Amino acid sequence: MTNYTKLPAVLLLADGTAFYGKAAGKIGTTTGEICFNTGMTGYQEVFTDPSYFGQIMVTTNSHIGNYGVSNEEVESDKIQIAGLVCKNYNIAYSRKQADGSIQDYFQQQNIVSISDIDTRQLVRHIRDKGAMNAIISSEILDLDELKAKLAEVPSMDGLELSSQVSTDETYTVGDENAALRVAVLDLGVKKNILRNFSERGVFAKVYPAKTTYAEMEADLSPNGYFISNGPGDPSAMPYAVQTVKDILKADKPMFGICLGHQLLALANDIPTKKMFNGHRGLNHPVKNIIKNHCEVTSQNHGFGVVPDAVRASDKVEITHVNLNDQSIEGIRVKGKNAFSVQYHPESSPGPHDSRYLFDDFVDMIK
Repeated sequence: MTNYTKLPAVLLLADGTAFYGKAAGKIGTTTGEICFNTGMTGYQEVFTDPSYFGQIMVTTNSHIGNYGVSNEEVESDKIQIAGLVCKNYNIAYSRKQADGSIQDYFQQQNIVSISDIDTRQLVRHIRDKGAMNAIISSEILDLDELKAKLAEVPSMDGLELSSQVSTDETYTVGDENAALRVAVLDLGVKKNILRNFSERGVFAKVYPAKTTYAEMEADLSPNGYFISNGPGDPSAMPYAVQTVKDILKADKPMFGICLGHQLLALANDIPTKKMFNGHRGLNHPVKNIIKNHCEVTSQNHGFGVVPDAVRASDKVEITHVNLNDQSIEGIRVKGKNAFSVQYHPESSPGPHDSRYLFDDFVDMIK
């Protein structure tokens, strides 16, 4: 295990609030939009979720690293968060199946982080003041110098990030002789979403973010289309909105998750907005108003569809609502085989209440 000395580090928020703690991971400086995740487990899946690209993650669970890291428990090929803020950063781990410590993992992937912070105080501050940019440093402790660096960081509002995390080349998942073929528009897709397709006998071909409908149709002639999750502002992605419009025009079966949900709304003239604080955790209650049941869901988003615009739309109907804040969690397009949800039914990590949505999509295609 790597020798590790706890050097001083500082976290500075855009509103000037500073928190002092200890260096974790690589010694250095990192910036991003600060957000918090309330999940009690699954930290490695969270760190590797492409939807978190460009964000500094605060974990409300007090122990991070306590069960080590595993090469199997990833949602992409690398850590996607810009940095981590936690209370207890545990280098020693208790699980025999682990492949290494969180410190070795972060150092190998050049992730700058900070520990020994009062994360309860920090989360309450972000909750009250809203999401904002932040900077972590274990090499610069001068606040004026950090303020100058932080001022150069762009706002997440208006930022297009999906093309930075999307695959460069097409690839496939599942049996190529399967009866069902789905084209996946990769805006930051998670490995467990693809696994849920292959478990249902679906052959998935994954395409770079800016692939057009015509290109996917000519290459695969799929039975259906999946629009993935991903980072950044959906309103800064006209290329993806156009792809969704083209799929709808062709009347092909379509399913969207998270960012895919927001793009389906935009394709139907429903605007999106940056949330004061997003939804990030494993315990968000959502009501399926079609089936009249509640499901506990895994969520990760900082943007959402504008609820009043959804309710006023004659193009879509609401299928799911969030029971905490009444935000719109699911829609389907009237007269089309197209639906989407704001949350993560692949639920890795999280409860499996919502995995029926993959079955619904497969049934729709059949």
